[in-house]
Amino acid sequence: MSTAPSPAVRNWLPKLVVAPSFVLGFAFIYGLIAWNGYFSVSASRLLPNYEFAGFEPYVTLFESERFQVALKNLVIFGTLFIGGAMALGLLLAVLLDQKIRAEGALRTIYLYPMALSFIVTGTAWKWILNPGLGLEKVMNDWGWTSFSFDWLVNPDYAIYCVVIAGVWQSSGFVMALFLAGLRGIDESIIKAAQVDGASLPRIYWRILIPSLRPVFFSTLMVLSHIAIKSFDLVMALTAGGPGYATDLPATFMYAMAFSRGQINLGAASATIMLATVAAIVVPYLYSELRSRK
Repeated sequence: MSTAPSPAVRNWLPKLVVAPSFVLGFAFIYGLIAWNGYFSVSASRLLPNYEFAGFEPYVTLFESERFQVALKNLVIFGTLFIGGAMALGLLLAVLLDQKIRAEGALRTIYLYPMALSFIVTGTAWKWILNPGLGLEKVMNDWGWTSFSFDWLVNPDYAIYCVVIAGVWQSSGFVMALFLAGLRGIDESIIKAAQVDGASLPRIYWRILIPSLRPVFFSTLMVLSHIAIKSFDLVMALTAGGPGYATDLPATFMYAMAFSRGQINLGAASATIMLATVAAIVVPYLYSELRSRK
């Protein structure tokens, strides 16, 4: 006698198995997003308060000088971090694509920073850029007494220290993406261009790099997400200082929600971050799904 399940059971069984994890994931991800969204329009201060306050927290948020500094820093950090990591990663990928000796070792060295957490990266660069401990002190001890590099303690330049640390950590990851894209291009295209007399730099500039457009978009999405939610790197490197000169929306959110007793402002900042990520990711996903159809 056959004991095989009926077609209806075979159809519903996988869905029943997946359903609990789907429900829990939906509740703990989208449910908490909705909860945070309500906090952002509530009268919550030190403790949660479910009294509806309208858009007053958002008005207060955008009138806050500290949040304006955080937005300005996000623009500076995001632009330089994304541009620097993509430029350096592409350059490294082009160099490694020449099939040089010890390519495996170099690729490992370039990728190694990505294996570190941003806490480790921030702490290491905090030592390196500390005027009394790192680069400036080493150069002064070697005889260059006029050398000065105090960006870490200078409110006007401290945000660029965050950029340096971020680019150092992420450029190896970008290199791996671009290198994989370059290695996936048909070599017959390169040989045909060489037969036509095109130089190697011209082949890369006019043929190979434009062919990496999907890799550029994917890398842009990943780096934009990292830039918008950057928290641990800033906290380890500058803790948002000097003062709040290196504040980003993520560090502002943490300070308001857990240190300043302004839960609604912290939630509003988190909602703005979510909207920014969605404004970047959703059009990209829409275009990808539409092109596949």
